[in-house]
Amino acid sequence: MVAPHISSPQGDPPAVAARKKELRQHCMATLKARDEALDSGILTHLHTLLRPLLPAVVAGVWPLPHEVNLCPLCHILVDAGATMVLPETPPRGQPLIFRRWTPHTPMMQGRFGTEFPDGPVLQPAIILVPLLGFDRTGNRLGYGGGYYDRTLAALPDALSIGYAPSCQELDSLPAGPYDRALSCIVTEKEILRFD
Repeated sequence: MVAPHISSPQGDPPAVAARKKELRQHCMATLKARDEALDSGILTHLHTLLRPLLPAVVAGVWPLPHEVNLCPLCHILVDAGATMVLPETPPRGQPLIFRRWTPHTPMMQGRFGTEFPDGPVLQPAIILVPLLGFDRTGNRLGYGGGYYDRTLAALPDALSIGYAPSCQELDSLPAGPYDRALSCIVTEKEILRFD
């Protein structure tokens, strides 16, 4: 449900922006070519990580066709006592808006091919962040719109958990002045903690 953009509205330095653009193309191709059967391991690790933290307001993501599908996990977390929220993508330059989701909440069409629930706005304590790429220091590569960077900056006390297939790992990622590192990253192989 991340908006596919090309460049950050905050303006990375030119060399950082160019390198991120290169990496986004590579990572998107890798993501689309992955073995989706391995995604179940990501959901298992996310559930293991989140279960002891419940009840809490957890921000998930309704996926775009090529992304890891968190829908089964959203159902499991609601059954386990979580209050699930999903993001609505606002106009550029603003943080995400999180709306309550239940299995019976109608979904609305959002920007960039996304969907969001027709529910009340709530503030999450835990934010699940989809990644195009990541490194072992907690840096992440998103789609370039800056939505999650602005959201994480606006909610500094929220636990930020990135998730991606292990094939999305990069040796290192360039970081711009507005990039926000994650609390941890979950793949089908492991949970990497940075806090």
